[in-house]
Amino acid sequence: MFQDLIKEAVAKSKAVKKVTEDNVYQQGNTEIRPLLDKMVATLVLPGSGISGMENIHELYRLLCEGHSCVLLFEHYSNLDLSLFDFLLRKEENGIPIADALVAIAGMKLTEDNPVVAAFASAYTRIVIYPSRSLQGLDPEKDKEEINRSAAINRVATRVLIQTKEKGGLVLVFPSGTRYRPGDPSTKRGVREIDSYIRIFDYMCPVAINGEVLHIRQGDMMEDSVSQDLVRLTAGSVMSCSAFRNDVRSKAETDGIDDKKQAVADGIMKLLEELHESAEIERQKLI
Repeated sequence: MFQDLIKEAVAKSKAVKKVTEDNVYQQGNTEIRPLLDKMVATLVLPGSGISGMENIHELYRLLCEGHSCVLLFEHYSNLDLSLFDFLLRKEENGIPIADALVAIAGMKLTEDNPVVAAFASAYTRIVIYPSRSLQGLDPEKDKEEINRSAAINRVATRVLIQTKEKGGLVLVFPSGTRYRPGDPSTKRGVREIDSYIRIFDYMCPVAINGEVLHIRQGDMMEDSVSQDLVRLTAGSVMSCSAFRNDVRSKAETDGIDDKKQAVADGIMKLLEELHESAEIERQKLI
């Protein structure tokens, strides 16, 4: 369906082929973003947009006042960031917010497929070595790869801190992977998200309702597209420390030892509740 746009994106791509300690911060390629905008514009139906925009404006106001801020997103497809960027730029005073976005992205988007890498490079990202990618590695046989992951993430953490201090609006997917229907483990938050919100001042959850890119088994290029009415819904802005302390305190009372996972689960519960209420409103539009 988009073969001409794909060819053009690959031709204009400057994406690196391998993630190293020297390239974890990747500036967005402004030549490629318009191509993704064309794809998204073709797929989203009238009525698509952002609900709770006042919450995003509130988060951005806090960002401009010098506070560190993070957006916590549901994750359904490799077009989630494209949808948000496209719809955000259409909102009143949305462009400066979109320009401030810096997404946390797994290295798979960069290394697995040149087409996926080309499109992913449209947006400014900090690339990490996801903990899920380490599962199944042998401590002895895969020692070199494990050391590589540690080195990449060490630099990524440093760059993340620099980015938030410079006023970047960080976007994170707490599940660390796209949700796959029938596999509830893909919708569970990763423990590392606790460390993320620990270093930020304010957070805002964002639900995604409606789906234009559907996961299929195999390579990411085998995903299928369809048109849909897509609504992104931003929840209330919250103090990261207040949310984190509240969840950890409750976990302590309930006798839960893994406080990091408790925080991750708390975030995913927040997103699920937001998603369910937003779906009721989306169905009214449909």
